[in-house]
Amino acid sequence: MPDKVVPGPVESSANIREAVSINTRKIFDSCRDKDCVDDLRVFPTVASQSYIESALSIRPKSAQLLYVAVNVEPVSFNRGYYTIDCTYFYSVTGETFPAGETVTGLAVFDKRVMLFGSEASVKTFSSEGPMPIGGVDDMPIAVVNSVDPIALHMKLVDADCLLPTDLEQRNIPAFISAAFPEALVLTDTARRWFVTIGQFSIVRLERDTQLLVPAYDYSMPDKECPCATEDDPCTLFSKIRFPMEEFFPPDSVSACEDYRSML
Repeated sequence: MPDKVVPGPVESSANIREAVSINTRKIFDSCRDKDCVDDLRVFPTVASQSYIESALSIRPKSAQLLYVAVNVEPVSFNRGYYTIDCTYFYSVTGETFPAGETVTGLAVFDKRVMLFGSEASVKTFSSEGPMPIGGVDDMPIAVVNSVDPIALHMKLVDADCLLPTDLEQRNIPAFISAAFPEALVLTDTARRWFVTIGQFSIVRLERDTQLLVPAYDYSMPDKECPCATEDDPCTLFSKIRFPMEEFFPPDSVSACEDYRSML
């Protein structure tokens, strides 16, 4: 009797029971990027701007990806292709010199890619909920996978030394501004904060479609559901492995373990 098939790589000896028709999203095209974005303007918080005005320089501490706004539009001169406009919103943290004050602000990065997303003219209706009448599902779904960026470099520049394009302001969504502890300075200031970041991302176009896939068996869980109420907190704590690696630094670190290890 063959071993039970589980999700993951399938051996050639595994027996396929039947072919199953499923409805899922098929990836029609995808790409990956390793962007190094120079001199993104950072919109600091009110308190951070006061530290920036008196600082000589600034060094990077961290950067966090807050949100990516995604918009898909068809390419008129190339059927089946679409442009994906991605707007990345970052929370950036730095440290001023010589005071050593921590400053925080918002940076925005715009990115455009073009991918193949095929064509469709089907109208979809479902019992799951109301849908707009007359709508045609002709647009593919864009999905962006990204990790937190790496803050590579930061600098402070006087406004008099900047080109007019560097003085351009941005419209920031309210929910992005609400992610910061206080208001952001979006107006013109005497000194500007800029950051250079490294961003890894994968962009893909998907569509709902029906596929025929091999089925091995029903996927049944092997373990029982644990009931936390049966044990007191100390008993639960006793089952947690002691984190030795947190107390003793490793003798060596592999460069493949973390993309940040190259810094």
